Amino acid sequence: MKPIVLWGATGQARALAEFLGALGYEVVALVDRDPAVLSFLPDVPVLRGTHELRTWRETQAGPVDALVAIGGARGAERLAVQRALIAAGYHVPIAVHPRAFVAGDAWLGTGTQVLALAAVAAGAVLGDGCIVNTAASVDHECRLADGVHVGPGAHLAGIVAVGEGAFIGTGASVIPRITIGAGAVVGAGAVVVADVPAGAVVYGNPARLRNEPG
Repeated sequence: MKPIVLWGATGQARALAEFLGALGYEVVALVDRDPAVLSFLPDVPVLRGTHELRTWRETQAGPVDALVAIGGARGAERLAVQRALIAAGYHVPIAVHPRAFVAGDAWLGTGTQVLALAAVAAGAVLGDGCIVNTAASVDHECRLADGVHVGPGAHLAGIVAVGEGAFIGTGASVIPRITIGAGAVVGAGAVVVADVPAGAVVYGNPARLRNEPG
């Protein structure tokens, strides 16, 4: 089994730990700056940030992989941590659940995670550090920039473009050929039928900008 560190020790880390063994990995450490967070894995320590991780790493022989288990609308943070881990010499793999589907001609960037029952269809291109959560779907020829998170049960129809660090909430739907700008947040259950500007927050059916009348 290959050793792997998860940066994060709550929900996304649990989701990854559930299937990493099937990919040949053993979680050997968790990293979380919150002192209230405890390890959910027996005999696996929680390290409190970069300094403790560096000290721990000095005790390990051989290569160690790492994944960033930071979900939600925190794509910029996820990317920053991932880039720091790579700079520190960690290999950051792609993690695809055995019960997910990824088309043979889809492209997944470094550190991208595709969870159980999710689907990434033909010709889709996902950047670094993306998350396609449980039972979500990214249809044909979608383009997801770095750090995008598609929440559980959310669906992107074909040829959707999503900018860096955007978050698509649980159960949201996006019709074909829509563009969602960088850093935008699509609320849970929203139905997106028009382009979403960068940094905007939209919700509802049809999705509308926060504070927009109606």
